[in-house]
Amino acid sequence: MSTRETSVAGQFYPSNPDEIQSMLEHYNQILDEHLKENDGVLQLKPRAVIVPHAGYVYSGFTANIALRLLANSDIKRVVIIGPSHRVYLKGTSISEFDTYQTPLGALLIDKPLVADLKERFDIGFVPEAHHEHSTEVQIPFVKTYTPDVSVVELVYGDESAERLSEVIEYLLDDPETAVVISTDLSHYYDIKKANTLDTICLDAVQTLNDTELHQGCEACGKIGLEAMLISAKKNGLRSILLDYRTSADASGDESQVVGYMSAAFVE
Repeated sequence: MSTRETSVAGQFYPSNPDEIQSMLEHYNQILDEHLKENDGVLQLKPRAVIVPHAGYVYSGFTANIALRLLANSDIKRVVIIGPSHRVYLKGTSISEFDTYQTPLGALLIDKPLVADLKERFDIGFVPEAHHEHSTEVQIPFVKTYTPDVSVVELVYGDESAERLSEVIEYLLDDPETAVVISTDLSHYYDIKKANTLDTICLDAVQTLNDTELHQGCEACGKIGLEAMLISAKKNGLRSILLDYRTSADASGDESQVVGYMSAAFVE
């Protein structure tokens, strides 16, 4: 069997499973202390989520809120979609490995769905693209909260939001499939400028206004973000903003920050 090995374990997140579990337990302790049951947030059953992809020290808390919610739904597979940071990519690549390794154990890759998407949407496989951190950092969360699901990894480069939205719409036709969209927000502005730019992204997500993204949103995964908003509107989903923060919340440095958000799309 072929395996999608970890590429950034020990860098973006711990390579030690106990350390991963300790971090997630810490995030959840904070969540449980600050969110009451009657708030309804922890009972959401998202069809799709948006999550960041920095190191866990910076964006793990934000990602955890959204990915934890996947456990509320009766899903059998999770499709993770993220932008390519390491190689130039024309279009989208889909992982053809048999399993996806994590420090917590492996997850099966949904080979029937991979074959279906490859044929239906003419998606190729570029092995070099699948050392991508924007997708990989989500997998330990998926393994923790939905350990029995299969996964599919899609990494896009020079792709159109319209074409990617067709893939997402097809995936959402199956109620047992959840979609994870990976993106960070603005990069390396001071905190005031970052908040201004990120607010454009946040407003677009909350109103499902994909055209607003082109009015100053600087998300690195803007193509995936736009595709998700297009798909959400067509599928009658509503969006709920779960968290927004910047790297300054962890580092204390407000001179150059990166923005992070998480959101859920529910019926």
